[in-house]
Amino acid sequence: MRPSRTVVSRCLLASLAALAIASWVTTFVVFRGAKRFYAEIAATRLDPLGLRQVEIPAMQGRPTLVFYGDSRAAQWPVPKGFEGRTLNLGISAQTTEQVLLRFNDHLGRLEPKIVVIQVGINDLKAIPLFPRAEGRIVETCKRNIEKIADLCRERGAHVVVTTLFPLGKIPLARRLVWSDRVAPAMDEVNRHIRSLASADVTVFDAAGVLTGEEGNLVAAYSRDFLHLTDAGYARLNEKLREQIEPLLKPSSQRERGEVRQ
Repeated sequence: MRPSRTVVSRCLLASLAALAIASWVTTFVVFRGAKRFYAEIAATRLDPLGLRQVEIPAMQGRPTLVFYGDSRAAQWPVPKGFEGRTLNLGISAQTTEQVLLRFNDHLGRLEPKIVVIQVGINDLKAIPLFPRAEGRIVETCKRNIEKIADLCRERGAHVVVTTLFPLGKIPLARRLVWSDRVAPAMDEVNRHIRSLASADVTVFDAAGVLTGEEGNLVAAYSRDFLHLTDAGYARLNEKLREQIEPLLKPSSQRERGEVRQ
């Protein structure tokens, strides 16, 4: 028995309505994304280094701990026991170039005891957009991280340079502007970061802490493909404290071997 024209018409109208709704939703999502990116570009033009995004509070004496870098640094919570002695100078979406150029304004006069640096992913996520510039992007990222560490050392701080966090699951919308070249670029930058270890530079292997047995970011630590959950940061702080607490002991104790390595 063939379906009636009424049934066919209703099915056709339902299909057209579904397509219209899907098209509207897609347009809305794309519009919101485009508006957000346009706003970020406009904000960067008005304040290229983000100097007005961070207000440095008055503190008595030198801050013990400063987190410095991009959104991954900005979202890093204060480790237990360091409340009231910690500043966070991370700014969302910043590249190593921006973090380097704002150093004097944000860190130059603070003289912190320890600076934790987490930056670089915003450089490398541009590789899919500029594939021919991959080599330059990676080299600039490595060079800038090293310069930031050197500037901290010159001001008497002990530097803790963290390796780049591993990526979470890449969403479908991001895959359209993503590349398999980002992962090996991250590996190259992390190898360079590990090479910076010295008497006054500690390398904190955040990538190793956050990576599971299969070599990917532990799912419980992933808030989105670039950022961490509270559980991820709690795990990092657990390991970070083991590395920075010995640095605050008097040098005489460290020389006698009373500091855990």
